[in-house]
Amino acid sequence: MEEELGQNNSVPPSGPIDKSKILDIKPLRSLIPVYPMSPQASQSGQYPPGFSSFFPFGPTAHPTTPSGFATTPGGAMPAPIRAFRRPIGAEDIPPTMEGLNDLDTSGKKKKAVGRRGRPRSSEKQNKKVKEGPDVYSSSDLVGITSEQRGDGSPEVVNLVLTTFDALRRRLSQLEDAKELSTGSIKRPDLKACKILMTRGIRTNMRKRIGTAPGVEIGDIFFFRMELCLVGLHAPSMGGIDALNLGGEFEEETVATSIVSSGEYDDEAEDSDVIIFTGQGGNFNSKDKEVTDQKLQRGNLALERSSRQLNEVRVIRGMRDGVNPNAKIYIYDGLYKIQDSWVERAKSGGGVFKYKLVRVPGQASAFAVWKSVQKWKSGAPSRNGLILADLSSGAEKIPVSLVNDVDSTKAPGYFTYFHSLRHPKSFTLMQPSHGCNCTKCVPGDLNCSCIRRNEGDFPYTSNSVLVSRKPLVHECGPTCQCFPNCKNRVSQTGLKHHMEVFKTKDSGWGLRSLDPIRAGSFICEYAGEVLDRTRISQLMKEGDSDEYVFDTTRVYDSFKWNYEPRLLDEVSTNDSNEDYAIPYPLIISAKNVGNVARFMNHSCSPNVFWQPVMYEENNQSFLHIAFFARRHIPPMMELTYDYGSARSDHAEGSNAHKGRKKCLCGSSNCRGSFG
Repeated sequence: MEEELGQNNSVPPSGPIDKSKILDIKPLRSLIPVYPMSPQASQSGQYPPGFSSFFPFGPTAHPTTPSGFATTPGGAMPAPIRAFRRPIGAEDIPPTMEGLNDLDTSGKKKKAVGRRGRPRSSEKQNKKVKEGPDVYSSSDLVGITSEQRGDGSPEVVNLVLTTFDALRRRLSQLEDAKELSTGSIKRPDLKACKILMTRGIRTNMRKRIGTAPGVEIGDIFFFRMELCLVGLHAPSMGGIDALNLGGEFEEETVATSIVSSGEYDDEAEDSDVIIFTGQGGNFNSKDKEVTDQKLQRGNLALERSSRQLNEVRVIRGMRDGVNPNAKIYIYDGLYKIQDSWVERAKSGGGVFKYKLVRVPGQASAFAVWKSVQKWKSGAPSRNGLILADLSSGAEKIPVSLVNDVDSTKAPGYFTYFHSLRHPKSFTLMQPSHGCNCTKCVPGDLNCSCIRRNEGDFPYTSNSVLVSRKPLVHECGPTCQCFPNCKNRVSQTGLKHHMEVFKTKDSGWGLRSLDPIRAGSFICEYAGEVLDRTRISQLMKEGDSDEYVFDTTRVYDSFKWNYEPRLLDEVSTNDSNEDYAIPYPLIISAKNVGNVARFMNHSCSPNVFWQPVMYEENNQSFLHIAFFARRHIPPMMELTYDYGSARSDHAEGSNAHKGRKKCLCGSSNCRGSFG
């Protein structure tokens, strides 16, 4: 049962409460939380059909790769998905790993068998694991050291999360293409987490009270597995995580973190207060008798924390506005349990209630979400609001203009336009008149646009970019498919509520009122396409243009794509993240442009650009599309790397003297840009 956050405030019942009336426990000589050592052990929480419970913190075993992948058969046509090396089979995988290896690629639970086909006992299974090679022997694939696995940092946390999401996107791509030989990957997030856990690609494994090093207040997560990988909250399903203080009894544990996800009607109105419902009991089942919660396991850890007053990490779950069936998790900082009591649920069962109060002096997180919800609902009290829609209807989603810093009324005048204005057309290749598909389907080699992407559909089913590519080919107006084709992601306008705001030291900036998932499309860099002759002429006339995007500039390289060896794939050009732009593209957004003109520079940006090409009027045109480099919380400024002029890199060049001072404040700040 997952402990969740509710809706209205609950108050303690008057008078003393005898908690022993609903207690039915015996002393337990085991640590909390309890991680079963075999598939037969008891497990908390309910998994989707076909999955066993997943306990990430367990004994080591030798590294494995997912079984069930088949090499792509040869043929005259190029294969849509790259061929795999032979993966390690089920017979090579230890039968336990605390649930990690108990799933095959179809999500079905595998039976642990001995040499003669009989189920192994837990003792023999554990012995088998202990005798195996070190599970972390392959963590060098992404550069995670043993010290970094124990204690994280912002860089390590970002590396782990980037590796996880890149792998999850690739598995989603495989699922969409239906290229697996044995069933399907029902939950790519679970599969990706299993692979990384087995490989030792994780951090903050050393359990602790207080903050998780490298995880910042306000960080967001789109999957519970991400919380496990960065050590923020260990149980993959349970809402209470606990730590034993060094004794041998269950009573000697304290709570370290909770996940409160909105399933109970008991949320406090104050954004800095949580009324948390304990775990266990049976209240809603029609087939089973109503039972009380018991003061054991997580409930007992919370009860002890209420006496110890230790800090508890709180992760709040919010409904995803894009996918109502999913949740987004936000780390809301440290809380302390101020009070606890027992009350009766509507069904009559006894439940434990815990009042947690946020430790003062921390950065705002959940409170920001609450404010954003009010602004999006049209609350008239928004401080500093200048315009409700800067685009004047050019975008389907309004772009607000806000200044709560000074008296500046608005940025300089420009014409809002959502794409490129070409002074002349470019004929880059023999026109193909687009694809003839009525609906472009991943893995369909009859689609000419998919064939141009080396047989891979570049986006997942929810329009997330799978990998950075030398060049992404999208369907365009010349194609026969409908405008809502999933291969036209960069052409359908903004997907999030954007806001142009006045910064304290960098002029105007851009941020989103919505959370943005890694790989999501943000916007195109719109403006007028110029040639170098025109740029040189403007410079001679003293007309400087600070709104120029130039593909010929030098940009820092970074790793964003998945590591093929984690899936035992043959490394191909798909791992190459260097752009292959067919011709130089210079765009000026000074007079004509969109929200992209307001994105500031950062040496540690959360946005990157990707060249995209599609056909219009039987000619191919190059566009620059921006995508989220990582998960971006609401109200966080959107930034990308401006790069530097190639002359700056010439031997003996003095061009750096004209560079601008960088104010990004990141640990990787280069000091200047331009």
